Amino acid sequence: MAYYQNILTQVQVRPVEPEFGVPVAVDRRWGRPFNSYLIGLFGNSQVGPIYGGYLGILSFVCGLIAFEIIGLNMWASVNWDPVQFVRQLPWLALEPPRPQYGLKILPPLEEGGWWLIAGFFLTVSILLWWVRLYRRAKALGMGMHVPWAFASAIWLYLVLGFIRPILMGSWSEAVPFGIFPHLDWTAAFSLRYGNLFYNPFHMLSIVFLYGSTLLFAMHGATILAVGRYGGEREIDQIVNRGTATERAALFWRWTMGWNATMESVHRWQWWFAVLTTLTGGIGILLTGTVVDNWYLWAVKHGVAPPYPQVFPTIVDPLSAPGGTP
Repeated sequence: MAYYQNILTQVQVRPVEPEFGVPVAVDRRWGRPFNSYLIGLFGNSQVGPIYGGYLGILSFVCGLIAFEIIGLNMWASVNWDPVQFVRQLPWLALEPPRPQYGLKILPPLEEGGWWLIAGFFLTVSILLWWVRLYRRAKALGMGMHVPWAFASAIWLYLVLGFIRPILMGSWSEAVPFGIFPHLDWTAAFSLRYGNLFYNPFHMLSIVFLYGSTLLFAMHGATILAVGRYGGEREIDQIVNRGTATERAALFWRWTMGWNATMESVHRWQWWFAVLTTLTGGIGILLTGTVVDNWYLWAVKHGVAPPYPQVFPTIVDPLSAPGGTP
């Protein structure tokens, strides 16, 4: 059975001649294509040729500048000690400007200026990559599902580091660059605004996040389960219904009462993934700008119960009879 390939098979299908795909108007790709056994274990074994393009190169350069600024600042924070840099890397950070600088365009470099410069180049890199995705999809006659899915992630990124800090009037509201420092920022952010778990858009974001993992796992498991029947050839299965599709559909009707189609399950996955960052960004944007305490908001709207009255009520002496100011 060498007619198909997946991660469970022992055969790697390699073309006699390199695959160059659909010809497009702009097709200046680099590199001589070659096959990799390791990559072939997980997908198509052919590597390259790679399309760079001026947008791709510019995006890469801007991203590299941001990466270097962040990395060198972290290295400088441990006195240029390479051992300590590697050892403490998960805890190192490039912090945003302090509150006293507000929205100043360029505060002192050591007090947030480098963060602004790195953030600028990183944002430019991401936006250029989005334009590259859009143009490549259009050149190939594809739908714009990938660029718009990426735009949802960009929305959350911009809310955290650009839109919300501007609305709050200070770059200090933004997220630091770093692994654990950005997690610490998240915890402090939640505590500062009365527990983010009571934010309804955060609730939706978590629903879509967990839903995405469930949908992807269900779909991936189903296709792998019928891989021996060629289930990964989904397009062929749609056009010419075969054993794999019928078994997968029957399995879900038996266990869940209904089943998705080869097309509809991908729409569900796309929407769940996109709505994770879309609703998350809305929740972050409302925090501090519209709602100052999500727990009190939840109590007011009947989402959460108030804290129980454990201690006796304290009476203000000034309000008691005979009290004097």
